[in-house]
Amino acid sequence: MAVDSGILYVVATPIGNLDDISPRAREILASVELIAAEDTRRTGRLLTHFGINTRLLSCHEHNESKRVPQIIERLEAGADIALVSDAGTPLLSDPGYRLLAAAREHGLPVSPVPGCSAVVAALSVAGLPTDRFRFEAFLPASRAGRRKRLAELSRVPETLVLFESVHRIRDTLKDLAELFGSDRPAAVARELTKLNETVYRGTLAEVITAIRTDAGSSKGELTVIVAGCSTPAEPQALELERVLDILLEDHSATRAAAIAARITGVSRRAAYRIAVLRRQLAGGEKNR
Repeated sequence: MAVDSGILYVVATPIGNLDDISPRAREILASVELIAAEDTRRTGRLLTHFGINTRLLSCHEHNESKRVPQIIERLEAGADIALVSDAGTPLLSDPGYRLLAAAREHGLPVSPVPGCSAVVAALSVAGLPTDRFRFEAFLPASRAGRRKRLAELSRVPETLVLFESVHRIRDTLKDLAELFGSDRPAAVARELTKLNETVYRGTLAEVITAIRTDAGSSKGELTVIVAGCSTPAEPQALELERVLDILLEDHSATRAAAIAARITGVSRRAAYRIAVLRRQLAGGEKNR
């Protein structure tokens, strides 16, 4: 690393309310030579609001491989550069990893300018355990992929954090209720820090009902928080899973659940729910 190399600042920007930007973030954005932005139009509006005239360079998932060498070259020449995403903290489900990896490889200094994060903001108001959480960002777009991933996550003990679009939120919540159980505690935060900020809390069933009856729920950005599984895998549960894995090779989920219930003493309803989960984990479609 050259002695006079520049610094790459990773700058968090507001997720809604522009007044949430920190004084340090404003100072950095105004003083650097260049701002690498996920969306130059959106960041441009932010800069205009605060009277900042720093030059912008687009850096997003479609051109990051091309931009990285250009930005590294500028840093090595002594330019200080800020990296920002559309909103919140960069690299949390946003582009920037390639740039940070390249900066590390070249021994260039990287400095965080912390601030807003939709993940932390949603966790802070969800009313669910925050001592341990698992950030999954966006689930697979296809229904089969989404259900398979949710089946894999249904038994993890950590609080789960997801991002979801308004177009898929109802389908995702329906899958969550089916695969996690409709009584699993959850929260959905919509439009955090904005004028129409709304947080739906309760069981998954209650959250689904609240969103279905709220006319405004079809707009905005959404963060989903779901409590982790509170029931550890007991010997009976492990035996049920073992039996089901064998039966599902030759039977439908309904038939396998009926037989497994007789063998293990578990209720048919509980056995069926686990059978659906095991089929999802195996990559198959739900057999009704």
